[in-house]
Amino acid sequence: MDSERTVSRDIPATIVPYGDQVTIPEGTEVTITHRLGGNFTVTWHGGMAQINGRHADAIGEEVPEESTASAEDDDHEGPPDEEKVWDALKKVYDPEIPVNIVDLGLVYSMEVVEEEGHFKVNVDMTLTAPGCGMGPAIAQDAKYKVEQVPGVREAEVSIVWDPPWHQDMITEVGKMELGLI
Repeated sequence: MDSERTVSRDIPATIVPYGDQVTIPEGTEVTITHRLGGNFTVTWHGGMAQINGRHADAIGEEVPEESTASAEDDDHEGPPDEEKVWDALKKVYDPEIPVNIVDLGLVYSMEVVEEEGHFKVNVDMTLTAPGCGMGPAIAQDAKYKVEQVPGVREAEVSIVWDPPWHQDMITEVGKMELGLI
């Protein structure tokens, strides 16, 4: 798969690993290093950045279906399917690690609550290191993906530090993907 692309329009991106927002200008040559969870990690003369899948067309990729859908547009009745919420969280990646945040053991809890006749999802997650500048971007991606699940009106993703994350929290699937077993 060809990974070298020319950006067809200005696109917002998040600098890896610092989390700062930047615009990659039209005409910039980028190399796609990861295609994970509908987002793209690219390198270019400005460094490394994550591009949200909503902007995939600007790098010659297909916009993922979930990037164009809106959970508010559906007629879903009742609470969201918790398995679908977990599946949505499994589409969220740290752009430097090719394992989703669930299998990395970063999601500590997920709770569906009813508030005023609507359903909200609360997620507590952590990061592999407290200094990770991508934390807010990863949490925002998780919020966005959970809010696409039918029945979810709102999602709140909180970054917590207790208990501290360690490698033993990685699932067997995650360990296999990382080559740890």
